[in-house]
Amino acid sequence: MNDLIITISREFGSGGRAIGEGVAKKLGINYYDKAIIDEAAEESGLSAEFIAKEEQTFSNSILFNLATSGGSFGVGGTSLVDKIYVSESKAIKDFSEKGPCVIVGRCADYVLREKNCFNVFVYADEDFKKKRIVEEYGFDKKEALKLIKTRDKTRSRHYNYYCDRIWGERRNYHLLVNSAAYGIEESINLIIDSAKIYQKNKEK
Repeated sequence: MNDLIITISREFGSGGRAIGEGVAKKLGINYYDKAIIDEAAEESGLSAEFIAKEEQTFSNSILFNLATSGGSFGVGGTSLVDKIYVSESKAIKDFSEKGPCVIVGRCADYVLREKNCFNVFVYADEDFKKKRIVEEYGFDKKEALKLIKTRDKTRSRHYNYYCDRIWGERRNYHLLVNSAAYGIEESINLIIDSAKIYQKNKEK
């Protein structure tokens, strides 16, 4: 795949993480997800646990931003949630310099917009997502539905706040994959095949 970087944005419960891992494994390239948190923690001086928690509760409200960071600011008056974004973005850029890879979430498609990226958005219907959340995380169906709504709202707000784009907007991606329609394994194959076609066309 030469220098191609595949970014995976995904709805909660759609299987995007499993799909991203599968793509990286089949292609024999690096996979970055939680490693981004660890790298950002080292860069920012914040704990990985704190960063992971903040990722789940972000809001685009400036007042909420201040409240969740305890009114604390880093160097230059930067709020903690902004500090996390900057640190994660740096980690993503650093990882992208190591060669072809798959990067999941954290606005990677926007952060790496100047690089050779194949950007994918994975989505699914509510029943598929609820079933996966119940099976993967052990929540009941009512809790799963609540998580779907809150997590996707958080991801949307985070993306829309930091990027000059709208989360899930088709124009931001090279491929949109309905994982409920294809299943996890075929979604992996679809992304790989599409990425190869994309790369081939880029090289013409």
